[in-house]
Amino acid sequence: MADNGEPFQIGFDPHDPHPPESARLAAAEVVKRVVEQDDRGGVLRRRRPNTAPVVRIADRYLVGVLDLRGVESPYLLEFVRCRFAEPPDVRQARLAGVEFTDCRLPGLLGRNLSSDNDVRFGAGTVVAGTVDLTDAQVRGSLVLSDTRIAATEDRPALHADRLQLAGALLAARLETTGEVRIPGLRCGGNVDFAGALLRNPRGFALNGNGLHTGGNLRLDTDATGTPFRALGQVFLPSAKVESDFSMRGATIQPRTEPAGQLALDDPFFDANAALIADRSKVEGNVNLDRGFASTGTVRIVNASIGGALRFNHATIDLSAGADHRDLFEERFDSRAQAGPYPDRAVHLDGTDIRGGLDARDARFAGQVRIVDVAVQGTALFDNSVFSNRDGDAIEGRRFSCGGNLNGRSLLVFGSVLLPGVKVGANLDLRGSRLLRPGHHPDGTTKPLLDLRVAQVGRDLHCGGSGRPFAAAGEIRMRRAEIGRTTTFNGAEIGSGSTRVALNAFGVRTQELHVLVAKPPRGRVDLRHLRCATLADDEKFWRAEGRMDLEDFRYDSLADPVGLQDDDRVAQRLAWLRAGMRSYRPGPYDQLATMLRAAGNEEHAANVLVEKQRLRYRALAAGSRFLGPGVLLWSWLQRLMVGYGYRPARALVWLIAFLVLGAVWFGLQPDPVKGNRDDQIFWNPVVYTLDLLVPIVDFGQKNRWAVSGASQWISLVLVALGWVLATTVAAGLTRMLRRTT
Repeated sequence: MADNGEPFQIGFDPHDPHPPESARLAAAEVVKRVVEQDDRGGVLRRRRPNTAPVVRIADRYLVGVLDLRGVESPYLLEFVRCRFAEPPDVRQARLAGVEFTDCRLPGLLGRNLSSDNDVRFGAGTVVAGTVDLTDAQVRGSLVLSDTRIAATEDRPALHADRLQLAGALLAARLETTGEVRIPGLRCGGNVDFAGALLRNPRGFALNGNGLHTGGNLRLDTDATGTPFRALGQVFLPSAKVESDFSMRGATIQPRTEPAGQLALDDPFFDANAALIADRSKVEGNVNLDRGFASTGTVRIVNASIGGALRFNHATIDLSAGADHRDLFEERFDSRAQAGPYPDRAVHLDGTDIRGGLDARDARFAGQVRIVDVAVQGTALFDNSVFSNRDGDAIEGRRFSCGGNLNGRSLLVFGSVLLPGVKVGANLDLRGSRLLRPGHHPDGTTKPLLDLRVAQVGRDLHCGGSGRPFAAAGEIRMRRAEIGRTTTFNGAEIGSGSTRVALNAFGVRTQELHVLVAKPPRGRVDLRHLRCATLADDEKFWRAEGRMDLEDFRYDSLADPVGLQDDDRVAQRLAWLRAGMRSYRPGPYDQLATMLRAAGNEEHAANVLVEKQRLRYRALAAGSRFLGPGVLLWSWLQRLMVGYGYRPARALVWLIAFLVLGAVWFGLQPDPVKGNRDDQIFWNPVVYTLDLLVPIVDFGQKNRWAVSGASQWISLVLVALGWVLATTVAAGLTRMLRRTT
């Protein structure tokens, strides 16, 4: 016998559209038993002492409306293997609880229902209509696990606006056709849609605007390995989750209906969004990882996340199939035209993440936008692929993280824009490949890696890690500040299509390592860069676009120049000549200053001599008629006084001219006295010395009158004396002052 006193219907199938006549039961009879006292016994039973009595209906086809609207009943209604001809009506009712197990319903009218226990739709239950629990209050849980709900006429499958649950919302493996509406939900426990399949392609698959759950929000894979799937938008703005929000392993697709005028008016509107969680607040982690896949934008703007945000091993593909697996592979010579895409893959602007950001081994086709995102922990993007060819692959203006920002072994098609980024520790891009930069509206090319005004607490690594770092475009890091080391060791930077390979104007760093694998393919701008230590090589200085070195300063070389290592100085001078497009004095002064600071005075003088030689060559090249004279004057200065940086050479020349002058005047007849009243004797050595040394008067040159060739030789000696003596004096002054 069944609990209602009727015989069991052996083999009754509630899903059979033609149930047997013997299973028919008027719904009014059930209403009568619930509302009126039944003295026959067997109808009411208690599961446990002190629990509500149960009215159990099993194996029945209920005909007519189960009308319990406004009824207040102490009974828990339990329907097992029942089929309903009309949607049960429990609006404004107050019941001990309602359960449907393996039943078929054309819907449920439960607006303003109040239940003291669970409301359950058990395993195998099918609802061909809408379950309406708007403004309902359930002091237990709402259970929809293993239930199927198929709404009709574009109505929602579950309509539960402002539903209040003291317990949990358990909807594991729920299958719906139509919108699942739970905006304003208040739930004391978990909201669990693990393994569910929600279908509403033209609109919201799940609408949880402003929901609040005291536990986890699970839209992930269930214990059997079945993933959560949503065909339509998952809409969770202003949601509040007291624990974790997980979509681990889930697959979601955006709505197919057009976005309308809003998409045209607002440049930050994501018309193709599959997940929207703007202004949401999650106290725990947000897990969009381990196989999570989306063909629409994942939008979490101005949100607050108390734990970590995870995208590791996720795939977010906005290419509509254009960026298939082959295009995610590394191809420098690829002619693929996929991208740029009009939609963003990830949009996180203004989100505060108090844990870390983990996006390792992920795949993104479409822009990843992380403007003004603050991560208090570490941000990890290692081994990921970002594809938005000829557009912006990553836009992260003013992005900040308290730990490391790791992007090791990245493959990026598109520009990485991180101006104003703040990194507490290391920014690590070792082994990464950056290709296909974006373009401005005017057609000019954007930098491939933009680190303008970046602040890095420790090291910036753009070097090799198994494979070299490569950027086929401009690396722009103007006025960046790196606390310790900036390294491009083993890097391959620039391309034939860009004018600038490295723009490091105004950078501040302790150590600059540029031991590159190949000469940069483009111009290198090091103007106003400051570093304490420089480690470089010939390949770096042979950049194809030459180098801008105005006010480039370094205090020392990582491999110091030895006091006897003349070849090293000659090598560095050759690097300077190869690197500069035209003569500039600053780089030579800097090299000389660095050598002199290391106590290497001789080599510093060699550098300054070379500077003056190139200076006169540049002057000669700029003067059409006086060029040969300028070159001759340069040759004379270099030969005689080393442009003033070889005072010892000037002293030698003074002595040589003194000897030659003394011999010449000694072989000539004694000259005539200029003043016969003076008592003086002719001395050719003292006379020559008096001619060569200016200012000092030895009492000879103004007292003797020479003529003929001796007169011209005297004039030449006076001129040479001024040049050589002042050069010696200047050299002695520099030696005493120890300055240039």
